[in-house]
Amino acid sequence: MTIWTPIDAGFSDLTSHDTFVSGTPLNTFARMRRDDPLCWTEWEGGKGFWSVTRYADILMMNRNTEVFSSAQGIRMEDQSYEEYLARRTFQETDPPEHMQMRIKLARAFSKNVISGFEGIIRELCVGILDEALRDDSFDATKKIARQLPMMVLGRILGTPNEDLPWLVEKGDALIANTDPDFTIHVLDQMTTDEFRMMPFNSPAGAELYTYAKDLMDKKNASGDTDGILHLIMQPSEDGSVISETEFRNFFCLLVAAGNDTTRYSIAAGIQAMCEQPELLEQMKEGGTVWDTMADEVIRWATPATYFRRTATQDYDLHGKTIRKGDKVLYWFASGNRDENYFDEPNRVNLMRNPNKHLAFGLGGPHLCLGMWLARLEVTVLFQELSKRIVGITADGPQHFLRSNFVNGLKSLPVRITRA
Repeated sequence: MTIWTPIDAGFSDLTSHDTFVSGTPLNTFARMRRDDPLCWTEWEGGKGFWSVTRYADILMMNRNTEVFSSAQGIRMEDQSYEEYLARRTFQETDPPEHMQMRIKLARAFSKNVISGFEGIIRELCVGILDEALRDDSFDATKKIARQLPMMVLGRILGTPNEDLPWLVEKGDALIANTDPDFTIHVLDQMTTDEFRMMPFNSPAGAELYTYAKDLMDKKNASGDTDGILHLIMQPSEDGSVISETEFRNFFCLLVAAGNDTTRYSIAAGIQAMCEQPELLEQMKEGGTVWDTMADEVIRWATPATYFRRTATQDYDLHGKTIRKGDKVLYWFASGNRDENYFDEPNRVNLMRNPNKHLAFGLGGPHLCLGMWLARLEVTVLFQELSKRIVGITADGPQHFLRSNFVNGLKSLPVRITRA
């Protein structure tokens, strides 16, 4: 039994955001893994690119940062060097620069620091679920999945609660900048050149820039040292501090990625519960399931569909040559469904162990800083949800983001039976 049967014909256009509005084109990726694991794609919107779709190839190449660089952008879109410098975060850097920046940030997202948020996250989950479960039928993305990361984000950043809806709205406009439900500046449907120096080529980046500066000015003036932002601003062991540009770009990244990726993982987990009733029973039984379920839900969701690299030299793979300067896309959404690595990849197995999925960027230096937070939020949310219901089913059509970069259910109508 699979919880979602792939509906694409196997030859979908991966450059089109419209391809993904019904979900990830899994048949296309399965064909590519089988017949053309290093596939060249021409693209009307810019330079063509190579697609890497097998788990083993992605893992191997993600480790090879000398040949496959992040320092020319991580999305399919082309950008000038000037635009790259203005927009980049530590995601768009290579070692050793990447590690220098990462060290400044990593302490704020360590397992020990994040574990201290468990009580707050559980309290937030209780309040969110008590409110959502008053109704028998509701949109689980909007009422549950969207709420938790937004509230946790506020606690971590130390932002006022009243600012959170605005922050999430701007984060959506950044990371979902190809979906007209989230932005009026749809990237592939209009000219956005005036915002080309902003993160994700979006005017929301400018607004978040201003907000971040004002927030830190107020914190510094008041002596407020709460939240992860204060930790990030402290000098490293070598005395260096994060620059203003680095801080502003990181703030935009944190608001967008820190909220959306966890949201869509939670939504995907609830979708799985609707299609595989045994998952709820396994959660109710508890025990070791809580040690493994978060990673399986995140594997299933794979919120970041791909990341791009750029070849710094010629490289041979599968009888083809990737040329210096070529764009290379690692399709995590394909690697995480690779039947040669995962048993029954289109089925959620909460006890899957080991589960070395690619959603956190396994194998390379860009391992997701927020992985401990994502795991904790997913685990606690489903612990509290499974206590409160005895049944959950789909209650209407599901709608995915219009994006080939972010995979997520933006609408998930469900009907629940309370315990």
